[in-house]
Amino acid sequence: MEAIYKLPLVLEPQPEGEYTVTCPLLPELVTEGDTMREAIDNVADALAVILEAYEDLGRPVPPVLQQIRGETSFWLETAVALP
Repeated sequence: MEAIYKLPLVLEPQPEGEYTVTCPLLPELVTEGDTMREAIDNVADALAVILEAYEDLGRPVPPVLQQIRGETSFWLETAVALP
């Protein structure tokens, strides 16, 4: 079963047209993309790298990083871009 994490994200448009995504609860999480969708899709890869680094360093995962069971309902807010 895949791990699902609930975390707040900040999507910030850049002057060049790209988007940067950060997480106020996990300062190490910074990623970007040419589009909003690409930037948000890159969050999973960035989070996986961060969790692997925590494990390699023997650091516990921050308690604010909330893992959710796949069979549990949860509130999700997202940005939807229309053409």
